[in-house]
Amino acid sequence: MATGMTKTALTRHMAEKLELTNKQAAAFLDQLAETAIKETKKNGVFVLPGIGRLVKAERKARMGRNPQTGEAIKIKAKTVVKFRVAKAAKDMIAPPKK
Repeated sequence: MATGMTKTALTRHMAEKLELTNKQAAAFLDQLAETAIKETKKNGVFVLPGIGRLVKAERKARMGRNPQTGEAIKIKAKTVVKFRVAKAAKDMIAPPKK
């Protein structure tokens, strides 16, 4: 299975491309993550242009099943975070078949 880019590798890559120090690139990534979390919590959405958006969503209470016993159980309502990929990014990564 392929492994993704680590935070250290991403920091080094950003520092090299933007001609910054590793410390500056790491501070930028930390600030971006912090801003994304705060804005999603506050407004319910945070957009990364060209990449996608973080969206806060409410799940309703529902009935489910315990997979081991098959017994019906009640699942409580909760708030979840979803990431929706931008169409431009989706088309570049996995072009639609014609």
